[in-house]
Parts: sequence; C-alpha cells; structure tokens
Amino acid sequence: MLWKLLVRSQPCRLYFFRKMQSTPNCKSFLAYFTTDKKSNKENERTVEKLCKFSVDIRKIRKLKGWVLLEDETYVEEVANILQELGADEAVIASILERCPEAIVCSPAAVDTQRKLWQLVCKNEEELVKLIEQFPESFFTVKDQENLKLNVQFFQELGLKNLVISRFLTTASSIFHNPVENNKEMIRLLQENYLNIGGSEANMKVWLLKLLSQNPFILLKSPTTIKETLEFLQEQGFTNFEILQLLSKLKGFLFQLCPRGIQNSISFSKNAFECTEHDLKQLVLKCPALLYYSVPVLEERIEGLLKEGISIAQIRDTPMVLELTPQIVQYRIRKLNSLGYKIKDGHLANLNGTKKEFETNFGKIQAKKERPLFNPVAPLNVEE
Repeated sequence: MLWKLLVRSQPCRLYFFRKMQSTPNCKSFLAYFTTDKKSNKENERTVEKLCKFSVDIRKIRKLKGWVLLEDETYVEEVANILQELGADEAVIASILERCPEAIVCSPAAVDTQRKLWQLVCKNEEELVKLIEQFPESFFTVKDQENLKLNVQFFQELGLKNLVISRFLTTASSIFHNPVENNKEMIRLLQENYLNIGGSEANMKVWLLKLLSQNPFILLKSPTTIKETLEFLQEQGFTNFEILQLLSKLKGFLFQLCPRGIQNSISFSKNAFECTEHDLKQLVLKCPALLYYSVPVLEERIEGLLKEGISIAQIRDTPMVLELTPQIVQYRIRKLNSLGYKIKDGHLANLNGTKKEFETNFGKIQAKKERPLFNPVAPLNVEE
C-alpha cells in the first residue's frame, strides 16, 4: 500500500519539478539568495568618495539609497565638473544630497548638459545657482539633442534667455517634446489667434507672453485647443470676448475641457440666477468662473455667504471668488478690527492680491487714525 502511494505521488513531483525548470523567470533559491544579498550591499568606494566631499550618507540612504548599490558611479567626475563651474564643497554636498542620482550620470552627459544650460545662462555663477536650486532638472540627462534644438527654437521665437532658463528648471518636460511638435503647436496657436480676430502686429507679443506664463500649453493636443475655442463660440462668446479670455486666463484656458466649462457655466447661472447675457458679463469680469470646478465654486460661494455676504454683492464683484475661504476669513477679520463691516459695503476692499489688499487696508487704517482738523476753527494758544 505504501509502495503504491509512493509510485502514485512521484509523477506529481516530476511534473512540479519540470514545471519549475520550464519557467524562465524562476531562479533556484540559492541563486536568488546570492543575487539579493549582493544587490543590498553598498558600494564602499562610492560611500568613501561621497564622504570625501562631506556628503551626509544618511540623507542619501533615506532619499534614494539605490544609488549606493550601483557598481558604477561617477562621484569625483560629477563633483569636478561642479567645481570647475565654481561650486564650493558645501554646494556640491547639498546638490548630491538632494539629487543622489547625479552620481550615476555619465561625465560626458553631465558635461553636455552643462554646455546646453550655458546657452541661456549669463555666466557660470548663475548656472551654479540654478543647479543648486533645481538639481533634478539639471541631472535629467536625456533627449539632449532635442533639448538643444528646442532651446535654439525658443531663442529664434524671441523668448529671453531668462525665460528659457526658467523653463529648463520648472517646465523641463517641454524640452523632451520633439522640436517639430513644439513648432507645430506654435503654428496652431498663431493661426487660431488670427482666426479669432487677433492682429498680426500684436501676435508675437501675445504669443511670447502666453508661453512665458504657461509653457505647458505646448504639451496640449491640437484637438483640445480647437474644441475649446469652438465650444466658447457655441456659448455665444464673440471673437473679441474670446481674445479677452485668452489674455486673462493665458494658456490655462486650453487646459479646460468643454464638459468642465459647461458644468461650471451651468452652476454659475443657477447660483447667480442670471440670464445668458449677464452670465457672459460675469465670466468676462471673472474668467475663473470657467476655470474652477463646481465643487470649488460651491465651497467659495458658501464661505462668502457664511460671512454675511450676499449673492448680489458677489455678482457685483465676482473676482472675490478667486480667494480661498481661508483668505476671505482672514481679510474680513482684519477689516472688522477697524470697524469696517464688509457685509454692509462693497467687496472691493476685500478683493485683489495680497499686496493690493494690504495697500487698501493701510489706507483705511490711516484714514481711521487721522485726527479731524477744522482749518477755519480758531486755535486756542496761550500767550
């Protein structure tokens, strides 16, 4: 009986063994254990070289410890390139601690990146400051030929080097876009600008301002831009009014989708109980009514109503919807401290940027503290 069981169970074992052998991704336990142990061992030479430049290894282990496991690293070579640019030891340590993957970039690629960034930097000192502030952008060393072509294209368009350097640090993805795609998008923007009534004379200024304020428009699809413009025309906006929205919302208008715009428009129409014409005027005063989603608009209107502000007041000064509920509460408290009741007056003093509000608040405060003086009244002067 026991023999029969053994014989009967053997084919199963053979099948299991053959299945393991036939699986290409399956490693023996010993091989897996050996590889895993090796991959978790830090490269001592890399650690020593980093310590030589006063780099805090603990920060690297916490941030991107995998770089310490790499067999091939270029600590000294990358540090030397930074030193040649004028970076001191403290700056080099700071860069490597915040962007450890820099040490796995080949010296040739880093040197090429240096030359490309120098095309838009005034001097090496400026370049070092940019690398220190945005090390990850600098050490993303890919598509370098494409990066070069895009830099040259932006310069030919008339963008200032200062603006292009800002793109390199905060909008680096547009440089990974094929230069032909960026050229095609520029042609499309120019064409649409002229189609909705923009003038040839103002087109370059408009385009450069648009790009400098929202470079990510280059990553949008031509279809999205066309659909957005057509939708606004279907809503009754004239070409002149669309130009106004473009100038106020910059390229952010093209980040919206028709469905999102429709939802926001429908909500605003119901909330303000206004006609199609009145709604258009509200949108032209405050284009954010198109940009903000329904939940955001709902939250902001409710926040204003809780402070005692009426729908009529919001309709008169819709730009107040650009403020978050927290900012509204803070400003109302400050104005209340001067005895100014916002619910009884106009919202103009509540509105505006932080600088504009502080300026208006200062004027109200000065006016309140100024002593009353009657120039006709006699002065009581003791002789």
